[in-house]
Amino acid sequence: MSQPTITAPRSWAEPAKHFLTVLENPWYQRLTLFQDIIAHRTTDFWTAYGARYLNLPITTGSISSPMGRGSDSTPVKVQLEGVPTYLADSMQFMLEFGCRLAPEGAYYLMPSFRGEPADQTHLCQFFHSEAEIAGGLDTVMTVVEEYLRHLAAGLLAHGRDALLEIAGSVDHVERLAGSSALPRVTFDEAAARLGEGHVREQEPGCRSLTRAGERALMEQFGGYVWVTHMDHLSVPFYQAFDPANPARSLSADLLFGIGETVGAGERHTGVEELERALALHEVPAADYQWYVTMKERYPLRTSGFGLGIERFLLWAMKHDDIRDLALLLRFNGQQILP
Repeated sequence: MSQPTITAPRSWAEPAKHFLTVLENPWYQRLTLFQDIIAHRTTDFWTAYGARYLNLPITTGSISSPMGRGSDSTPVKVQLEGVPTYLADSMQFMLEFGCRLAPEGAYYLMPSFRGEPADQTHLCQFFHSEAEIAGGLDTVMTVVEEYLRHLAAGLLAHGRDALLEIAGSVDHVERLAGSSALPRVTFDEAAARLGEGHVREQEPGCRSLTRAGERALMEQFGGYVWVTHMDHLSVPFYQAFDPANPARSLSADLLFGIGETVGAGERHTGVEELERALALHEVPAADYQWYVTMKERYPLRTSGFGLGIERFLLWAMKHDDIRDLALLLRFNGQQILP
């Protein structure tokens, strides 16, 4: 492994000057290349799969990460011509809608907005690669792995030299590109392996891994591991109940790099289960009546996932601060130009 020759300028610390650094520093020239590769490879992958790209709005009245029990994100609410509106945290609902139009699946690359302050692992505005396809949890997990291999192969084919300049090595990317099925562990199994200090319990039946827990689990499994069947109260209401144990969900997080980089799950097919989940999560049903009606009139078993593009590139670039992966900074509560 060689030493990186290009390092992050950390210009996010001076937002007013950041745009000039972007224009002058080779770090951002390489980042632009990687972003372009991801966009092209994503389109190539889903075109071959038969899925359809959707042009979607960035505003919504039905956020997919509501502030219910177990929610780990805060929505961004704005006033648009006097109407309370949310900026999209995800358009997973719209992708489910799209699956009724495109039976082979629907996907997009677009920005997502979160209310939490930016830090080493979070951006207030980031890019999401999301897709929804017909089938169950196992199907979408397999497709996610195929997609990640496709992305990794694209970075090697079109950005190897740039990666070497920044990361000093492409061994990790080659490993993913040539990988077979990635290891899986249920949340219950993970909790038993990790022990105290690695699992956070918000309330009974609502557990999640701490950052330290994610790191420890990745170390145990060699860097990559799916954590499946989380407590249902710890995931969004739209994730299906595990038929074998309704206290668990048909959901999965893929941990690698900084931690959770992909979130996936199967959706409720039946209206009765969906309404039970809304009540369980204490989410007002009125905002989601359209979603209930869609499921009632056009039942379809689907599963989907979301990949944080900046988190994936953070792993590929072997970097440790996601704020260095924003071409134009957007921090909540700050006016930053351009």
